[in-house]
Amino acid sequence: MERFVLTDAQWAVIEPHCLGKPSDPGRSGRDKRLFMEAVLWIVRTGSPWRDLPAMFGNWNTAFRRFSDWRNADVFKRIFGAVSGDPDMEYAMVDATIVKVHRHGQGAKGGPQSQAIGRSKGGMTTKILALTDALGNLVRFRLMPGQRHDSVEVAPLIEGTTFEAFIADKAFDSNAIIAALDERGAKVVISQHPRRKQPLVIDREMYKWRHLIENFFCRLKEFKRIAMRADKTDRSFTAMIHLAAAFIHSR
Repeated sequence: MERFVLTDAQWAVIEPHCLGKPSDPGRSGRDKRLFMEAVLWIVRTGSPWRDLPAMFGNWNTAFRRFSDWRNADVFKRIFGAVSGDPDMEYAMVDATIVKVHRHGQGAKGGPQSQAIGRSKGGMTTKILALTDALGNLVRFRLMPGQRHDSVEVAPLIEGTTFEAFIADKAFDSNAIIAALDERGAKVVISQHPRRKQPLVIDREMYKWRHLIENFFCRLKEFKRIAMRADKTDRSFTAMIHLAAAFIHSR
């Protein structure tokens, strides 16, 4: 028997955001909890959809149902419901690289039409994440692997409020620091050795940056995230939202 991972408490939060009622025909209403377990099995194991165990039903039906729910932003809504109100006493930003499997490079328009690029590690995608003071994911953006970490910070933090901003020296940018000063947020960014006039930062607060690194470690326990096999950013984003929701609710 396959190992199920959703608890009753987790399912009670997730179920209201799923598509369809049990009485609905087609792919919407039947066995929603079993279907969610099927998607989690794919995310946890990193297996192709064709290898989905028979107990979850026909793999193609499950994949098409996943596509329906992805297009309806169901997984994003589930993440929002589980994550609740973040603790924004301070915010942390960091990025992690994931390799792209060759099966994830066949989207229409080629890799260049997705957040896939060539870096030192080959074809890669970068996940830029914003977490709260507890190290829980607030939001993220996907970037091609060769793009610099700091490029997407402005849209990542847009519309958020926090008292301090913690990041490593990859984010030591005059533009980022100026934007944080304008917000009135405390700057806790490790200073680049080449900076002529380094800022004095709160070293004790900077130690908390390990929380976002811990989040990435937990996220990459899901093999479908650790190596991208999804051709489109939309599918990969849905997988990340589901994995992050599961992490947050454990």
